[in-house]
Amino acid sequence: MRAIVFFIIMSVATVIAGPSRAQDAAAGEKVFAKCKVCHIADKDQNKIGPSLNGVIGRTAGTHPGFSYSKAMTEAGKSGVKWDEATLTTYLHDPKAMVKGTKMAFPGLKKDEDVANVIAYLKQFSK
Repeated sequence: MRAIVFFIIMSVATVIAGPSRAQDAAAGEKVFAKCKVCHIADKDQNKIGPSLNGVIGRTAGTHPGFSYSKAMTEAGKSGVKWDEATLTTYLHDPKAMVKGTKMAFPGLKKDEDVANVIAYLKQFSK
């Protein structure tokens, strides 16, 4: 019985603590500074890269007015949508997920940085 209660308490604690640790938009804004050379998230404006305003839920390679690589438009046609899971994979290693992408950024190595950037982007995807 004690083991079951302990398991339940630990599960609840993990669920409560996990998102707060892994979803820090303010920390994500600092990490996003690496992305600002090419992207804007707080307004819908393309730069060297497409606007990331409203990116959560968007089909890859579809932002109006941006000239995507063939690889990125093909990714979108094959069903890639930007959600937490696909962004996590992409932000770790863009060229591995979309071979032939024009994005030169090598990726973010820390899981925490990726989660925080996603939390930052969520603010502009409502």
